[in-house]
Amino acid sequence: MLTKRIIPCLDIKNGRTVKGVRFEDIRDAGDPVELAALYAKQGADELVFLDITATNEKRKTLRELVREVARHIDIPFTVGGGISAVEDVEVLLQNGADKVSINSSAIQHPELITQLANRFGSQCVTVAIDTKHTAEGWKVFSKAGTVDTGLFALDWAKEVVERGAGEILLTSMSNDGTKNGFALDITGEISRQVIVPVIASGGAGNQQHFLDVFEAGADAALAASIFHFQEVSITDLKHFLANHHIDVRY
Repeated sequence: MLTKRIIPCLDIKNGRTVKGVRFEDIRDAGDPVELAALYAKQGADELVFLDITATNEKRKTLRELVREVARHIDIPFTVGGGISAVEDVEVLLQNGADKVSINSSAIQHPELITQLANRFGSQCVTVAIDTKHTAEGWKVFSKAGTVDTGLFALDWAKEVVERGAGEILLTSMSNDGTKNGFALDITGEISRQVIVPVIASGGAGNQQHFLDVFEAGADAALAASIFHFQEVSITDLKHFLANHHIDVRY
């Protein structure tokens, strides 16, 4: 059985780590290079770096900052934001990324998933799905959560896997930043119905929330503010999970 992964997320805006609630009310959370180095030292299994305004600002990810973060960590490093072509991925991999995360570009051009998987391998391709609970069910939103795509989260998750995605980063916009817990229903449903790992994101507020989402079926859990503001330490979290029979890596 694969160990469950704990993944801090660095949401980047103007070169700084930021955090909001339901993708709004953004506030500063610190220097990304310092935070990355701290999390690697504390035992994080991976690190995710998301340039959250790159797509809406129609620009590429901050390659220099990616390179600087990569210099300070020795754990797998996923980078997303503003990726729309094979060439963008080549640049990021050359600057220290191990994997890339695509979101809006995958929705606009689903064939990009297959192109990247064929060029770099499925293990390099994470598709991020931002989902919100609506009257119709869990729908997919793009462009930093501003556009309702009309897609249903489960249907889109199945499609991206068929197209070659090696992993899904599932963020519940309804839970994001609330610290009320992950969206266990949609996370569990997608985890059961796709064959690739699912990273749960959005809503972590305490150690119990991680246990809950792993028991629901998630392969990894991502969080931001509770780590950035030292509300939960990665070391303590892993001890808690191990004591509750969750297989984690020390």
